[in-house]
Amino acid sequence: MGEATIRDVARRAQVSIASVSRAFNGVDNVRGETRERIMAAAAELGYVPHAGARSLSLARAQAIGVVLPDLHGEFFSECVRGMDKEASRRGYVLLLSNMHDDSEQSAAALRTMRGRVDGLLVMAPHIPLASLERALPAALPSVLINAPGDVASHPGLRLDNVAGAEAMVRHLLDLGRRHIVHVAGPQGNVDARERAQGFRDALERLAPDMPVRIVQGDFNEESGEAAARKILESGEPCDAVFAANDMMAIGCLHMLRVLGKRVPEDIAVAGFDDVPLARYVALTTMQVRIAEIGSRAVARLIDMLEGKGPRSGVELIEPELVARATTVAAADG
Repeated sequence: MGEATIRDVARRAQVSIASVSRAFNGVDNVRGETRERIMAAAAELGYVPHAGARSLSLARAQAIGVVLPDLHGEFFSECVRGMDKEASRRGYVLLLSNMHDDSEQSAAALRTMRGRVDGLLVMAPHIPLASLERALPAALPSVLINAPGDVASHPGLRLDNVAGAEAMVRHLLDLGRRHIVHVAGPQGNVDARERAQGFRDALERLAPDMPVRIVQGDFNEESGEAAARKILESGEPCDAVFAANDMMAIGCLHMLRVLGKRVPEDIAVAGFDDVPLARYVALTTMQVRIAEIGSRAVARLIDMLEGKGPRSGVELIEPELVARATTVAAADG
């Protein structure tokens, strides 16, 4: 005997094929006794609804579009891991793309998602707010992650970068560090700008006698290495480096050791994000629970799609300080 079809279930339950479809799709206009008869017939026949046909009947693709600034690096892979876990749990798949700085390319990346996904997750801290608003498809539900500002028509999740930077500055000051240098991320990135601003604000409030020293980086480990070399070659005193992300901090950590500096005895090193690699190099950092951000964004979008959640409002996520051996010597721990 072949595999049971929806027609077989309809014949066994003595109802229309449309009634069987509505019963399996959870539509309310099927009477309770009819639904029970349909489910009993399906169980007797061993009928399993086809996922593709079901998504068509619901006018859904069961897919979520994910657009990120980059698909390379520990931060993005960890974020996607969290997204994929929650999407799989709730019966959705992910379609990934990236969005570079060019506004036309960014708009094209979003346009390719239309008709293929039920909703969008967009992480675009590097795209100007006006360009992002123009690029977002109006009819496609979207959740924004770390957008450069609030888009009233779309809900989002944002990191409290300023509070995170202040917590790290306070930590370094409490350890007695008085010559702290910040290695900033790319100037066009809102996370980098906010972390640099948090660094400035914290120093001006907590240690107004200390100079504000910032070295430019680009979020990659090579720029962390270059920043460490520049800091030492400047000849200015430095007893702590706070990088705007972990990869620059790890590059800085490596170069300082190559150049003969002890960490943390001579120079403390700290980052931001808590990528998985940070734990293995004992890096002090601001933990943002990257995978959890991904899973929370997916959950919020699917709730919207299923009519269970709000379609506006921004959730602010405050990072937590994780002190490890790059700032706290063993004897101090």
